[in-house]
Amino acid sequence: MATSDIIKRVRAELAGSATDIPLYKRLKTAIEAVILSNELHAGERLPGERALAESLGLSRVTVRKSFALLEEDGLLARRHGARTEVASKVEKTLSNLTSFSEDIRSRGMEPGCIWLSKQMSRPSPTEMMALGIGSNESILRMQRIRTADGKPIAVEIASVPQRFLPAPELVGHSLYDALEKRGYLPQRAIQRMRTRSASQEDSDRLSCPPLTPLLVTERRCFLPQGDVVEYCETRYRGDVYDFVFELRR
Repeated sequence: MATSDIIKRVRAELAGSATDIPLYKRLKTAIEAVILSNELHAGERLPGERALAESLGLSRVTVRKSFALLEEDGLLARRHGARTEVASKVEKTLSNLTSFSEDIRSRGMEPGCIWLSKQMSRPSPTEMMALGIGSNESILRMQRIRTADGKPIAVEIASVPQRFLPAPELVGHSLYDALEKRGYLPQRAIQRMRTRSASQEDSDRLSCPPLTPLLVTERRCFLPQGDVVEYCETRYRGDVYDFVFELRR
């Protein structure tokens, strides 16, 4: 999107905002509206503080305070040389059952993973309850760091009963591709979400400070006949991953 078009869109959003709100907050909301409309994409550069202030007839202090709020919300990122660009924040709707790779590709980024471990194992008590299996059954447990354009944004621990995936080498980059090839692609899921602070191990794996807020999901995926085919815990960096709900009356 051209700089002139960005300024035009921000000016239009600003003109329609309530005048009883502080100007820097109105500007923040105006820029946010343009970003969330998907007219600006991850990595796209915004006009600098001076250019935006002069074009909109605002002070640089007002623009700076707006940028600071947007950066705090994870929508903007400051780069080397005072460059300001749209942050690579991933949104995931909870109304569709999709894989991580599908989510990332739909946002125009390249998914990737760094394998931590992939091995057959006995299930933990939590995995036994989630998968509905006994302690004498084996599972394929997979731990990996999930990336978007090479940036680590999640740590994932997925468990699948051995009868669905009997060997680690069956899984390449995509677990769902491996399940689909064997006729066991999940058709529905129940997902629970909570928050937690990043441990030192999470911090090391996700390149974020300790105690950074994480979004943690626990998902049980089902086959059409009702069997649980996967249990997965994923820890997402809260500053780069959003969950979106659509509500209807």
